[in-house]
Amino acid sequence: MTQSSLGAFSISLAVKDIEASKTFYEALGFTIMGGDQSQGWLILKNGPALLGLFQGMFEKNCLTFNPGWDQDAQNLEDFEDVRSLQKRFAGAELDSGEPIGSGSSGPAHFSMIDPDGNPVLIDQHR
Repeated sequence: MTQSSLGAFSISLAVKDIEASKTFYEALGFTIMGGDQSQGWLILKNGPALLGLFQGMFEKNCLTFNPGWDQDAQNLEDFEDVRSLQKRFAGAELDSGEPIGSGSSGPAHFSMIDPDGNPVLIDQHR
C-alpha cells in the first residue's frame, strides 16, 4: 500500500457535558481552537495535540483524520483527496462504508472500524 499523510490527527470525544469537559481540558492547558459550544462541539489544542469535544454527535470516541489540513487547520498544498483514500483502502480490503460519489469534489467523509472496534473518521473539510 502506498503511504500518504492522512492530514491532521485528533481524538474526537463523545462527551456528556461539554462545559465540564471544556473546563477540565482547559485546566490541562488546552485552548479553544474552533467550534461552536452552542451547537455541541469544540476543537481544543495543546501544542500539536488536537482534541474534539462533541456532545450528542457521536456514540463513541473516535480517531479523526482531516486530509488537506495540518495540525493548525492550515491548508496543505499537496494532499490525497478523501475519495482517493477511500478507494485505496477499499482496494486493501478495508470496509470504508458507502463509496463517496466519484464525480464529487470538496468536503466529504467516510468512516471505518478498526479491528478492536474503534471508530476511525476520515473527514475532509476542503
